[in-house]
Amino acid sequence: MSRLLDVRELTVRYATPAATFTAVDRVSFHIDRGEVLALIGESGCGKTSLGKALVGLQQVQEGDIHFRDTNLAALSPRQLRPLRRAIQMVFQDPLSALDPRQRAVNAVDLPLSLHSGLSRQARREKAARLFNDVGLDSALMDRFPHQLSGGQRQRLNIARALAPEPALIVCDEPVSALDVSLQKQIVDLLQALQQQTGVSILFISHDISVVERIATRIAVMYAGHIVEVLPRENMWSHAAHPYTRLLLSTIPGVSPDRRRLRQAPPDEESPVNPYEISQGCRFQQRCPNVQADCRTQTPVLSRQRDGHSVACHHPHLPAEPSLIIRRAIS
Repeated sequence: MSRLLDVRELTVRYATPAATFTAVDRVSFHIDRGEVLALIGESGCGKTSLGKALVGLQQVQEGDIHFRDTNLAALSPRQLRPLRRAIQMVFQDPLSALDPRQRAVNAVDLPLSLHSGLSRQARREKAARLFNDVGLDSALMDRFPHQLSGGQRQRLNIARALAPEPALIVCDEPVSALDVSLQKQIVDLLQALQQQTGVSILFISHDISVVERIATRIAVMYAGHIVEVLPRENMWSHAAHPYTRLLLSTIPGVSPDRRRLRQAPPDEESPVNPYEISQGCRFQQRCPNVQADCRTQTPVLSRQRDGHSVACHHPHLPAEPSLIIRRAIS
């Protein structure tokens, strides 16, 4: 696969009256053409800030975002405008992402009018095709967002993102506001559309069980850092970072002896905000295998094998069979 997006040392900060908060801290990763990269981690770890930075909705303080042959981080808003059609976003809350005063068809017509050069009639015809592509009846085109169900609204948001025929779609927790049955429908829809169109996807989620069906690779984020990147098919057998293994242990169906990963080390009786840890690994207070160097040296994301990188001084290696996580067989 050829490289579509290459992010290097990206940093996003928020200034508050009291201090400056670093939400994304020198993050590097890439996405290939036609790939689905899942970005997972707990709420507040910086996933959404990272996603918004990629589409130009969040200012970048340091680092580069190389999209094709252009560094997006070096462009002004005016210079970035022509490239916006190539990177689209599907937001977490499907209702708040839509204008309540506009009919459903207008959500798809707007990006078409900005980027396609089609006539009004041609745009409506293409909107109807997009509605069909995402599983919406064309009879819904003239309804308002409040007249649609939650699943229909998110399908509409996906149709809007597909309208300008982007190369990359950033999906920010696109199913977290939906019930379980609708979650599966939307994930299956995204997977089918990705296979049909070849669009690359950054799928942001806090739930591994949601992304393991759709992802090509998985990047794990904790407290502003990416701590592990690995192929989806190696997730259960090769997870090396203690935080990744903790996330896996919370999924129903995992062998009971993995539950020990949830246990806090003795010094976590008074938890410290991981963003306030200035030295060493930010996961040190939650790690069951913390050692002296974890408290003094910040681990760097380093390659372990093809397609697998981990930021940990003492990773769990698959050569140790007793440490491999496996799904329980029901």
